[in-house]
Parts: sequence; structure tokens; C-alpha cells
Amino acid sequence: MTPMTSHLRNEIAMHGPLTVAAYMAAAMGHPEHGYYINRDPLGMTGDFVTSPEVSQMFGELIGLWCVAGWHQMGSPDTVRLVEMGPGRGTLMADALRAMTTAPECRAALDVHLVETSPTLSALQRKALDGISVAWHDALAEVPEGPLLLVTNELYDVLPIHQFIRTLQGWRERLVDTQSQGGFRFVLADQPTPALALLPDSLDGAPINSFAEMSAAAISLTHDIARRLVDHGGLALIIDYASDQGPLGDTFQAVRDHGNHHVLDDPGEADLSARVDFTTVARVARDGGAEVYGPVSQGEFLLALGIEARAAKLATGASAGQRQDIETALGRLIGSGEMGSLFKVLAIAAPGAPAPAGFEAAP
Repeated sequence: MTPMTSHLRNEIAMHGPLTVAAYMAAAMGHPEHGYYINRDPLGMTGDFVTSPEVSQMFGELIGLWCVAGWHQMGSPDTVRLVEMGPGRGTLMADALRAMTTAPECRAALDVHLVETSPTLSALQRKALDGISVAWHDALAEVPEGPLLLVTNELYDVLPIHQFIRTLQGWRERLVDTQSQGGFRFVLADQPTPALALLPDSLDGAPINSFAEMSAAAISLTHDIARRLVDHGGLALIIDYASDQGPLGDTFQAVRDHGNHHVLDDPGEADLSARVDFTTVARVARDGGAEVYGPVSQGEFLLALGIEARAAKLATGASAGQRQDIETALGRLIGSGEMGSLFKVLAIAAPGAPAPAGFEAAP
């Protein structure tokens, strides 16, 4: 029995079945045994690959998006450039390199990373060696001021509550132990506090429907919107998206680049759920911010000029390098690939115009 399995079984023995959100939060973020605390999960030797690891083009275009955003903000003398969930630091390193083409903007940047994993923080320090960066455990620790904030594949790992529609109404899905070891799903027999998260629009959902809501995502979005309303700026959220709003069972686990059962080996596999951008957008608007999108990652990167960047990289490259660039381009923008599976949402200060890449967004 792994330490995380033992910890979770003890929690259930003492307090009863866990919400999916509590199970997910412990498995991913426990300070000693959590999935992200002691490992680098990225790359071919890890469990999954993110867009910044696919090609430098991704981070470079995000950097140029930030430059355009800085100009839209009126070119403030100081702006907090923040990445939440920065992985190995690859996106930020590529973005900052691209931003050196705009020296005045680069000079205005005060760079902050929000990261809770000691292992990933060490990799970020290596990737950003020689660059002045401040690390934080939470957005609240970042100093006030105009903000350029980026998250890529952060929202999908924020804990979710799951619900199932029964004849008695919505009931929360919980995680309990099995007598022979391991874990199983059960349903709460009475309403739980998390039911307050569900919108009234789901009251007519068919029996046996699933729904997912993330209190953590709602809270983070509220905090981002408040910062933008109070101090100005832009936020860019890129993530694996749901096409059904809060409906559906999208809770999944990935290990060694393959599917894994969500209740097997907690702490040893990546747990995530598709992001409900409908709720994220609503919370940001309710907080007084402007919202643009979501648009698909493919649409967004094409609007920023990724094809021209790929062509420039291919100039003078070997045949093998050109093939790698073309393959990476297809993964980032292709239908059925990251280009359609991932969505991009921008949150902006009140009255801000559409940011780059969102000019045609509804």
C-alpha cells in the first residue's frame, strides 16, 4: 500500500467518504505524497506532454500576445507578468525570449511564478537562470499592480465536485474504501453543501446525468477578475475544455501517456477534468471583468501567426528539423489534436478591447 493510499484510507476511516474534490486535492497536492510534489510529470519520460513542450512556437506566441496586451494597457512602466502552474518553466522562457524584440515592454516586466511543487520550481529556476523571477504559493502573494497573467493546463487539475441526478434530485458522488482494498464511488444519501454550486439550469437534467463543478476554479477566477478590475490588465486561460458546460463525467487519470482508472494508485497518476469555460466566463463577468472567447487553441494560434513563425523556423533547417516543425504545428493547431481539444479564454479589465487573437470571437 502506497503512503497516499494509506493516508486516504485513514481519512475515510476517520471522517467518512471523501468528496471527489477532497480526493483529487489530496492525491495531487498532498505536501508529502502528492502527485505534483515530488516528480516531473512532463515529457516523454513522464505522463503527459503540454503545448510548451511540443514546440517553442507556443511560448513565443504567448510572449508576443503579452507584448500586444501591454500596449493595449497603455504601456505601463511596471506590469506583473504572472504564470500560474508554470510546469518546467518552458513557456515562460520561450515567452521572455520572444519579448526581447520589444525592449520597452521587456524592461517593464516584473516576473512572478505561482508554483507549489518543489520539484518543478527547481526545474523552473534552471530554465530561467539569469532572469529575475519571484516564486509564490498563491496568486494572493503577487504584489498589486497591472497584470498580465497566463495559465496553461492549470484549471483542468483544480479539484472538482461530481454529482449524479437521481429520482430524489442531485446527489454528490463520493469516494469510499472497499473491504478488499482500494476505493470505490458511492453516492451521498443526503444533500451536501457542494450542491449549492450547481446552477438552476441543470434542474431539468435527465436521471443519471453527471455534472461537475469546481469551487477552486470559481474562486481562482473570481480572484483574477477582481485583480483586473482593481488594477488593470489581461489574463489568458488555455486548457482542455468541455463542450457541455457543467454536464458530463470528464474526470480522468493519465499515467505513462495512457488512460488510468481514477481510483487506482492515487498520487501516482495525473488527475484532471475538462474545464467548464461557461462557468469560468460567467464568474469573470459577474466580477465586473470583460471576457473574450473561448476560441479553440488552433484558431487562437493561427490568428497570432503561428504558420508564419513555423515557416521562419523551417528556413535553413534540415529535412528532419522541418518535419519536426510540421509535426509540432499539426499537434498545436490540428483538428482532433490540441488545436481543437484545447480552448483559450481571455479575461480583461472593464472596457478593454478584444485582445490579440480574439478580434473575431463572439
